[in-house]
Amino acid sequence: MLKKKNFKENIITVFFIFLSAIMVIPMLMLIGTSFSNEKDIVEYGYAIIPRNIDLSAYTYLLKNPKQLIDAYKVTIIFTAVSMVLSVLLMSMTAYALARDGFKGKKFVSFYLYFTTLFGGGLVPSYILITQYLHLQDTIWVYIIPSLIVPTYIFMIRTNFQALPKELTESALIDGAGEYTIFFKIILPLSKPVLATIALFTFLAKWNDWGTSMLYINNREDLISLQYLLQRLLMNIELLRDTSISQYTMNIEIPAETVRMAMAVVAAGPVLVIFPFFQKYFTKGMTVGSVKG
Repeated sequence: MLKKKNFKENIITVFFIFLSAIMVIPMLMLIGTSFSNEKDIVEYGYAIIPRNIDLSAYTYLLKNPKQLIDAYKVTIIFTAVSMVLSVLLMSMTAYALARDGFKGKKFVSFYLYFTTLFGGGLVPSYILITQYLHLQDTIWVYIIPSLIVPTYIFMIRTNFQALPKELTESALIDGAGEYTIFFKIILPLSKPVLATIALFTFLAKWNDWGTSMLYINNREDLISLQYLLQRLLMNIELLRDTSISQYTMNIEIPAETVRMAMAVVAAGPVLVIFPFFQKYFTKGMTVGSVKG
């Protein structure tokens, strides 16, 4: 019986090792290709270990280091601010909706739910942001329009409702106010779901390039990292197409290696931050789905 159990555990272990390898190998190949020579990629394909180490891709990306540093700085600032403000505002909203004494929670819940069914579209959003809020060419255009996500509010609310009501009742009897209960009791007990929402918000903001394309027109210092990298890639493709059209194919244009290097540059901070959220991630996903 023990041998049979060990055999099953070994099979599961081998399966997850294989699954982990499937996840890790593409990332290693991505990094290896970014340090490869463009000719080697054309002749031999992608490889984890470069045949000839070539830093042309990173040299191209760092041709204007100030622009890249500014893009990193702007992206880090609006991502961090958006993450903190979003989690704070959504958790406060969810706390109000989770309290039995809030008389308007049915209307507010329906209002939030209704916004998940229908959207205003790009044109009304653009008019609102540019003509009424005047957020174009400011860093606030990255932050304010997407602070609230109704789906995340419902996840947090469900988690708050799962907490024992005796905690808040005893705190009220002891003279604690709503803010004290919220910040010192509710939030510390809800770290998994809050960390999960914070991670989702971080990833959404870090990968945002459309906001720069639409709303940043006259401020090069406010361009996000993703949009800057996309522009660099478009410039490379344009140079390559131009060389092809002139029958002077220049294989030294590092198109593929730059694409891989851009992915490494963009994904680097995410890979560093994710381990801090990992221990909360699985629990946060399940704890918000226990109750409807």
